[in-house]
Amino acid sequence: MIYLELPPKVTNLQKMAHGLAKSMFRPISRKYDRAEHERPKELDAMKNMMGGSGGGMGGLGGGDKKDKSSGVKNGGNMIAIPAMIEMCWGDAGLAMAIPGQGLGNAAIMAAGTPEQKEEFGKVWAAMAITEPGTGSDAGNIKTTAKKDGDDYIINGEKIYVTGGGWASHVVVWANIDPSKGKAGIKSFVVSKDTPGVEVVRLEKKLGIRASDTAAITFTNARVPARNLLGSAEIKDKKEGFGGVMQTFDNTRPAVAAMSLGVSKAALDLTRELLAKEGVEVDYGKDRWDNDTVRAELEWMESEWEGARLLTMKAAWMADNGQPNSKEASMSKAKAGRVGNYIVLRCVELCQSVGYSERELLEKFARDQKIMDIFEGTQQIQQLIVARQILGKSSKELK
Repeated sequence: MIYLELPPKVTNLQKMAHGLAKSMFRPISRKYDRAEHERPKELDAMKNMMGGSGGGMGGLGGGDKKDKSSGVKNGGNMIAIPAMIEMCWGDAGLAMAIPGQGLGNAAIMAAGTPEQKEEFGKVWAAMAITEPGTGSDAGNIKTTAKKDGDDYIINGEKIYVTGGGWASHVVVWANIDPSKGKAGIKSFVVSKDTPGVEVVRLEKKLGIRASDTAAITFTNARVPARNLLGSAEIKDKKEGFGGVMQTFDNTRPAVAAMSLGVSKAALDLTRELLAKEGVEVDYGKDRWDNDTVRAELEWMESEWEGARLLTMKAAWMADNGQPNSKEASMSKAKAGRVGNYIVLRCVELCQSVGYSERELLEKFARDQKIMDIFEGTQQIQQLIVARQILGKSSKELK
């Protein structure tokens, strides 16, 4: 069973991550929001620290530690969630810019063989899925990987690759047999030093500016066959595209955690600013006995906690080998929607202070918006949940 209390080893990591976020991220948060595309060199020292603790994206999908008293696993997925919340409380863009903690690392840990995890476990890998004509429908991928002896030749274009400019490797989704449709989609670990791989553009963005977002082209890029994550065998759509999509079952709760971190930062700062004006929540009163502002704060806190528990459950299920596609999408949808509401409402409650650059509230609002979009939009998550509940296929429910 799942317990609502976090075990000591997780709370210890949580405290460490909060300390780093407060002392390291917050002081440089505005600096790198303004200096978009400038790599935050202050984070270089964190690579070994977070990579060894399992506290970042690289820890997702990699846990296998059991609680001896209960037999349940408190693995890499569940351990990473509280740490990610705290780091994004500090700065979401900086959390994604930590060397060695890309979304591609999570894909390697989720879909790679033991040998691949050993070979690529220490690289910094971004994840390249989205294409100019392919957004939410990842099954429409046009990038191809053609077998040529002991290699694959990759051709295509990827956009909105988070960390694509600074990462050393990219996990690329490509189709090895377009005639098989989605079943032919596989993921490959590709070094950016590979001839034919080119970063053609870095995007200017609304938020998370400390994290670079790249457009990358692949022109006859030759990649060793051993870099294909998992099995190259094409059986059916479930084994092919469905297997690659399992990566999202690990990463969607992580994105939900990012949303929780940003919205918690907005809530904390709003409480602090309102307290200076004499507005504080009295938790001894019934919510309906509080005035509008206090009642609103209390309601937002409860919604935030609901999203957190959903996220922890989805991560715990992944660690314990339970199918969690529905729960992963539920957590991502809930956290994204709640996070958007919270940060924008906090800006409103703090009025001119919330809208100006005197405080970080306006930055939190800009950073938060992407949390409801990448790794699958709000609408896509709701569609996935509906299919799971109704027992419908993607063809039956679009």
